[in-house]
Amino acid sequence: MSVLEVTGDDAASFLQGQLTCDVNRLDTTLSLGAWCNPKGRVIALFRIRKQDSGFALLLPEDLEESVVKRLTMFRFRAKVDFSTRRATAADFGDDEARIFEDWQAQNLRAGVASIATEQSEKFTPHMLNLDLLDAISLDKGCYTGQEVVARTHYKGATRRRLMKFGCDGEAASGDKVRLGDRDVGEVVNVIGGELLAVVPVDSATDGLEVNGVVLKNEQLPYLESDR
Repeated sequence: MSVLEVTGDDAASFLQGQLTCDVNRLDTTLSLGAWCNPKGRVIALFRIRKQDSGFALLLPEDLEESVVKRLTMFRFRAKVDFSTRRATAADFGDDEARIFEDWQAQNLRAGVASIATEQSEKFTPHMLNLDLLDAISLDKGCYTGQEVVARTHYKGATRRRLMKFGCDGEAASGDKVRLGDRDVGEVVNVIGGELLAVVPVDSATDGLEVNGVVLKNEQLPYLESDR
């Protein structure tokens, strides 16, 4: 994992106009947020916190270069600077060191996805359940992709969501989820025999398969009242 540090006099206002979360409400604890393209598709999903010099964003290492390059294109005359470094144990929000794989597993079981390069710009925030994870602000004003995100929210048009499944076979990020002879979704993250996949909400328990193996739906707590 990498840490993108955003500093400068205009760091808060710059990020407020780019990210789905409300930057002005952040503190030193890790919060969830995303950066979308103008079509409302998630470029990067990250953890963000405020720090003395600005903001620190925790994101997958393979997205670091492309995210910095694209953010720089939006900087214009804003007084904001970007720097990156390798994440340390302290960046994961614990007083004690936590093995990165354990952190990933905890996120998967909590229904918090991780997006790498191959899945960047594939999903909307609602598909990744960011509206249910307090990672979207609907009242902070404009940001990149905001019109699409707001329209999806207020029309209640979220037909596909991130769901958790048990899988007794081989699966990998990017594998297609099938229902009968149709591809209906995609695996997002896999750890051991557990995975997260974006699938149609109405088909989440109807014999979905990955690589010929039937998936077992494992209900996420924050989805119980949504379905």
